[in-house]
Amino acid sequence: MHISKAIVAAFFFVVLLGGTLACGQLTPTFYDQTCPNVSSIIRDVITETLVSDPRIGASLIRLHFHDCLVNGCDGSLLLDNTDTIVSEKEAGGNNNSARGFEVVDRMKALLESACPATVSCADILTIAAEESVVLAGGPNWTVPLGRRDSTTASRDAANAFLPAPFFTLDQLRESFTNVSLNNNTDLVALSGAHTFGRAKCSTFDFRLFDFNSTGAPDQSLNTTLLADLQELCPQGGNGSVITDLDLTTPDAFDSNYYSNLQGNQGLLQTDQELFSTPGADDVIALVNAFSANQTAFFESFAESMIRMGNLSPLTGTEGEIRLNCRVVNANLAGPDSMLVSSI
Repeated sequence: MHISKAIVAAFFFVVLLGGTLACGQLTPTFYDQTCPNVSSIIRDVITETLVSDPRIGASLIRLHFHDCLVNGCDGSLLLDNTDTIVSEKEAGGNNNSARGFEVVDRMKALLESACPATVSCADILTIAAEESVVLAGGPNWTVPLGRRDSTTASRDAANAFLPAPFFTLDQLRESFTNVSLNNNTDLVALSGAHTFGRAKCSTFDFRLFDFNSTGAPDQSLNTTLLADLQELCPQGGNGSVITDLDLTTPDAFDSNYYSNLQGNQGLLQTDQELFSTPGADDVIALVNAFSANQTAFFESFAESMIRMGNLSPLTGTEGEIRLNCRVVNANLAGPDSMLVSSI
């Protein structure tokens, strides 16, 4: 994370829930006149997709996370490779794991039809994250809007900034500190997004047999869960096999993630580190508090999502409003290219 200190030139702190929220030039009323149905259009696409893909909510919020933690919330993750762009999609933390891009494409197409050249791809990800949480039974929050889209991407930055599933608590804390997020409350609250979704064997199988070259499994892993995971993910097996991040309510947004950690049932090392790291009393206390009080978790999660969503946004005349989330406007061919000069 050594270059991340320079990327957060503008960090806007917003914790209010309910009343008027504004962050720099971001405001929840940004599309009230220009695209008043933006949230309902995005929500309808998610609702339709959930019928055949119960993972999509978790996948969409992960796209938002992985966008914001790399040079701010600017939609750069959505850009495909071109002669001049090295896509972040193939960075270590995204390659063959980030998903939901086609769903974002559908959202963008519908929004371009309803409100041409108006809603940024960065804002689509932000709204989709909140709607995904609400549809899974989690909290709602007022989303500041008005982000614009980057015209560049950085695979190197994505490789440097995105936390890996084998990170220790100290490394996780550094990742959050380096992008001006709190390394206690924000870290523990945002990790709670793992209360739904799936993970591949390749993201945790190193815990199952020879953890840290000890010749033994990770001692912080519940023994019953360990046996189940060893059967699911045998040594030399298919690393693409997936399993639930939350054993108890895998598709619901609730506080069971934290209860799982108390029972040593955190699937990823980065999950269990929050509860099993010796001396991490401040973080452990938050896990216990969120497990005991789901309302407290929901409130902290909403506040932390707002803070993360406000990392280094492009606003005003910065960047552009992409007409296609995969391509910068200058590279568009055909009729859409005629719109670029007006954006």
